[in-house]
Amino acid sequence: MNVTIDKNSGYCFGVEFAIQMAEDEMETCEELYCLGDIVHNSMEVKRLYEKGLRIIDREQLKNLRDCKVLIRAHGEPPETYKTALENNIELIDASCPVVLKLQNRVKHAYDSNKKDNGQIVIYGQVGHAEVIGLVGQTGDEAIIVTTEEDLDKIDFSRPVTLFSQTTKSTKGFYHIKSLIEERLKEANQGGVVPEFDANDSICRQVSNREPQLAKFSVEHDVIIFVSGKKSSNGKALFSVCKQHNPNSFFVENEEELEEEWFAQAASVGICGATSTPMWLMQQVAARINALDAAVA
Repeated sequence: MNVTIDKNSGYCFGVEFAIQMAEDEMETCEELYCLGDIVHNSMEVKRLYEKGLRIIDREQLKNLRDCKVLIRAHGEPPETYKTALENNIELIDASCPVVLKLQNRVKHAYDSNKKDNGQIVIYGQVGHAEVIGLVGQTGDEAIIVTTEEDLDKIDFSRPVTLFSQTTKSTKGFYHIKSLIEERLKEANQGGVVPEFDANDSICRQVSNREPQLAKFSVEHDVIIFVSGKKSSNGKALFSVCKQHNPNSFFVENEEELEEEWFAQAASVGICGATSTPMWLMQQVAARINALDAAVA
C-alpha cells in the first residue's frame, strides 16, 4: 500500500511563526503564558506545554502581573492590549500579519461607516479567537453571520460592509455575499438600495488549499485528514476532501485510525489543516504503514 503525505498540508505561515516565537522565548524563560490555545491542535498544545507554555483565558489575564504573555496568530481585540499595559505584562505578539491587516481594515471601515449609519458584518464563527479580535475593532458592534439564518440580524435598510474571517471557506463567503445582495434588493424594492461593500478577506494561503486538496483527494483510494477538532479551518478543508472522495476520514491522531478503512486500498493520502503539524501527519503515516505490514 502506498502512503503519501500531502506536501501542501501543514502549518500556514502565521501558525508556524507563532510557534517559533513561543519556542524561542521559552529557551530563556521557564514558563510562558499564551492567551488561548496557540494552535487548534491538542497534540501540539501538549508538546508545547511540556516545554513550559501555559494556556490562559482572558479572565486569567486580568489577574496576571509582571510576566510575559504570547498573543497567538489569531490576534486580539484592543481590550487585551489595554489590560497588558495596566498590569505591566510584556506581550510577545505573534499575531499573523494577514490578520493584523484585516483588523486595520475593519477598524477603518467601522470609523468611516459611522457617518452613513452603516453596519459591519463579519462572516465567521461566533467565539472564534480571530473573530473576537475583529469584532473588538468595532467596539463589539459588528454583526457576526455564520449561516443563512444569521442574516436576520442585519438591517437591510442601512448600508452593509462585509468582511470574512481569514480561514473561512471561499465558497461560503460568496454564498453569503449573494444572499445579502438579494436581501438588500428585496427590502428596498422601488427605492434606493443601500450601499453594499463586500471584502473577500480570506487568506489566500488557506483558500488555495481547497483546489489543491480537491486534486489530492481524487488521486488516492482513501484520504486520512488529520486535524484538531476545534479547528474551523480543519472542518472546512475536510469537507472539501469528503466532497471529492467519500472514503475520507477525519482523525485527531494515529490512535483514531481504524484498520478496516484500508482493507481495499492501494493508495492512501494523508493531509491536514493549517493548524496540523507535519510531525503528527508523519506519525499517522507510520501507523498506517505498520497496519499494512501486520496484514502482509
